[in-house]
Amino acid sequence: MEQRLAGQVAIVTGGGSGIGRATVLRLATEGVNVVAADYNLAGADETAQLAAQLTETGEKGGQVVSFEANVAKASDAQAMVAFAVEQFGGLDILVNNAGVGVAGTVLTTSEEDLDRILSINVKGTFICSKYAILQFLKQPLTRRGNIVNLSSCAALVAVVDRAAYVASKGAIYSLTKAMAADHVGDGVRVNCVCPGTIDTPWVERMVSSYTDPAEARRKMVARQPIGRLGTAEEIAAAIVYLAGPDAAFLTGSALSIDGGFTAFKLPS
Repeated sequence: MEQRLAGQVAIVTGGGSGIGRATVLRLATEGVNVVAADYNLAGADETAQLAAQLTETGEKGGQVVSFEANVAKASDAQAMVAFAVEQFGGLDILVNNAGVGVAGTVLTTSEEDLDRILSINVKGTFICSKYAILQFLKQPLTRRGNIVNLSSCAALVAVVDRAAYVASKGAIYSLTKAMAADHVGDGVRVNCVCPGTIDTPWVERMVSSYTDPAEARRKMVARQPIGRLGTAEEIAAAIVYLAGPDAAFLTGSALSIDGGFTAFKLPS
């Protein structure tokens, strides 16, 4: 396998599970040295161990180290970037994956849940990007780095019973374009992916919060025109594409990976 990103350095927030974990492992197989950052350090540690096992079984990959971080805290974001630089000598890729969500409308979502979602999803993306870009600007123009944000198809087409989550992902979609416009002259690219419903532990927790989890999951699958949920590995592949040299002409772009959810309606 050709490793076109070999030797680069990445940070993946929310790297302890789901899409974040899949992205860390995919980057590692590409030869990237990765900081798997997560509020749940045990999850990040497990991701690092899985990456080490890939190397042991013959895959020549990059090194993965774990880091505990609350992405909504500026001190943690700054320390996270400093840790990556200390460990690996620079920073080339930031994947803003950490995120949370709850089911609910504006009537049923608590103010506490709204604050938590906006803090982690939007403020976290904003703050982590700030310290990553500050590091990019210290590096030569040939190594300015790029950012991939995790938005959602819910930023493009509203999903019922997800008011706060939809608002946060819409903000990330717009923030991606704003950062791309602000820093294109600096040689920094910023893009986002807009996943549909992906089969991850987070979705499983969301489903389990309903009175009838099996019916909730059936409805999630039914709204995907392609007839199934996406996989974390499929999203990771798209993230690696956006972070890599094949996407050198992309900035301010949103890549929808949603099984046709935003493209057309299923026949009634």
